[in-house]
Amino acid sequence: MIVWINGAFGAGKTTTARELVELIPNSTLFDPEVIDGALTHLLPPKHLAEVSDYQDLPIWRRLVIDTAAAMLAELGGVLVVPMTLLRQEYRDEIFGGLAARRIAVRHVLLIPAETILRERIAGREIPPGLPDGEARIRQWSYDHIEPYRAALASWLTADAHPVDTSSLTPYETAVRIVEAVSNGAVPVCDIVQTPEPTGETVASGVLLFDEQDRVLLVDPTYKPGWEFPGGVVEPGEAPARAGMREVAEETGVRLNDVPRLLVVDWEPPAPPGFGGLRFLFDGGRLGSAAAERLLLPGPELRDCRFVTEQEAASLLPPVRYERLRRALRARERGAAVYLEAGVPVG
Repeated sequence: MIVWINGAFGAGKTTTARELVELIPNSTLFDPEVIDGALTHLLPPKHLAEVSDYQDLPIWRRLVIDTAAAMLAELGGVLVVPMTLLRQEYRDEIFGGLAARRIAVRHVLLIPAETILRERIAGREIPPGLPDGEARIRQWSYDHIEPYRAALASWLTADAHPVDTSSLTPYETAVRIVEAVSNGAVPVCDIVQTPEPTGETVASGVLLFDEQDRVLLVDPTYKPGWEFPGGVVEPGEAPARAGMREVAEETGVRLNDVPRLLVVDWEPPAPPGFGGLRFLFDGGRLGSAAAERLLLPGPELRDCRFVTEQEAASLLPPVRYERLRRALRARERGAAVYLEAGVPVG
């Protein structure tokens, strides 16, 4: 199990985490900031300079997942992780990756009053010889108060168990967290457990359209980027039938007829992904009443929307957008197309 301690920079996550490992038997501290230091040695400076936050690097998020899983496999028990997560898509990617490894995450949010938070940031001690570096860290903390406010208003308080630390010491905060975890007040995060593939996969997506011919996209909680309704084809299952099953599970839409094939795309392996065959089918146009009745399973999909082809370009990863673009042209022509890495062949 993981106890993930979230909160603004300067909220006292690390000091609380140190107290927690003293209170929770067989627990270990894992501070993902060690990944930051490792990446300075692993990645070229030019690559690091392209982002202002290590969390924006996909490799950082994957290493956090892999390191946490490896530590639990090696040590067992409870992993205490103090790390600020303010972007919901990063929370979903990391917690989803852990869920795929059957690792339960209990999400705790430290919420001191903002005046207290600012006082703590201002009173942070400056180590001898590092005044400039500490000043940058302090300013970084101030700069992230506004994104923290935005996350509180949009998703964070609804997702994590809040603990008001305005008048608590780190030890008292840790005691509150232990009590909340023990009595079930901090439930395991409700996120889909989708095992990562161990080899090539076959996946089927179904394009559904509204009366304006906009296409339906869904936003999965367990991986970054928007997607088409659909999923992995089970052993012994026909690709079209798999698409129909997934559409019903994800949106509540039950297709009466087998959808027409639009695209077969061979996706090459790109480590850590294995690639495989990707099918896109034409699920047809939904009436306004059916479109309004779309149902989303909370743990698996965060959102859905009908978008134009142009709008899809800003939501889909490039490989999926290219697949969509080819599928829309095939739909117009009435003839399926075979692709390799998104490029027509033959």
